[in-house]
Amino acid sequence: MRGLAFELRLQQGGFALDVALEATPGVTALFGRSGCGKSTTLRCIAGLQRGQGSVRLNGDVWQDDARGIFLPTHRRPLGYVFQQPELFTHLSVRRNLEFGLRRTAAAQRRVAWDQAVTLLGVEPLLKRSVAHLSGGERQRVAIARTLLTSPRLLLMDEPLSALDGASKAAILPYLERLHRELDIPVIYVSHSPEEVARLADHVALMEAGHLVEHGPLPALLASGRLPLGSHAHDEGVIVDGTLETFDARTHLGTIRFADGNFRVGLENATPGAIARLRIHASDVSIALQDRGNETSILNIFPAQVAEIRGDGPTRTVHLDLGQTTLLASLTHHSVEHLELREGQRVYAQVKAVALLD
Repeated sequence: MRGLAFELRLQQGGFALDVALEATPGVTALFGRSGCGKSTTLRCIAGLQRGQGSVRLNGDVWQDDARGIFLPTHRRPLGYVFQQPELFTHLSVRRNLEFGLRRTAAAQRRVAWDQAVTLLGVEPLLKRSVAHLSGGERQRVAIARTLLTSPRLLLMDEPLSALDGASKAAILPYLERLHRELDIPVIYVSHSPEEVARLADHVALMEAGHLVEHGPLPALLASGRLPLGSHAHDEGVIVDGTLETFDARTHLGTIRFADGNFRVGLENATPGAIARLRIHASDVSIALQDRGNETSILNIFPAQVAEIRGDGPTRTVHLDLGQTTLLASLTHHSVEHLELREGQRVYAQVKAVALLD
């Protein structure tokens, strides 16, 4: 298998960890509340903490207790990004990066200096002292230094948790670039729904030391099995697409996805850019006929009712567009008034679209 596969068990006092996962290249988010075992899982993968079981990367065995194999951390080709940047504060940014580069023999380097510097946008910082950097700048330098070790696996333990809101917003685009341009597995620990929604390809939801859900982010959101919001109205889906056109006069962008185009208001944009959209169920309504010429709603799609679930005053309606699922949050009255039923052809009206940028 290409990617990371592990089965790990650990008993610590009253806490028991028992997890098994296969993670392909891309970003897999370990998501869950504090204390559920996310960071402990990461430390066991890295060999910093001794769990029982097995760890394999691209078929190479890092741990197999049944065969008596356990590679120490320094023999595992991984990069580890901590909550607090581990940098040499008495050195310049350049010297810190050079330290990371020297840790890997020239013949084994898979990430070039220019690539790491460009991906993290640290070229303007190279001559500066680490001691004079902001928190977000320090974390970008720490990630760039980690990349320069040419890791085959990247472990990120809540890398944004120590940053304020402005610093998080500044660093997220760089993490998205890593996601798109590096063909290695990334295990990203977080309890932030916003980070997971923006960065993850797959999500592993943890509770009390166990994995309770695992799968592609869009599918888990569409199924309602991934609690990325604390309230029912936070339910929604993620749709990935590509910016096709942008009209500077109307500030309207066209984002192509698997089943058509979304038209979204933007400040500015570059055609060809990857776009990730979040659509809340509360922003989707249903019509029995296409009245696109009679409404201000820009995004209306033919759909089929796949499922109606819930009780009480509201229902969640799953709408199948073809390759894409949307969720609509309707009152019980509206479901009865429209006489909605599974298999029925309807029109999904998307009143608002959030571009995750």
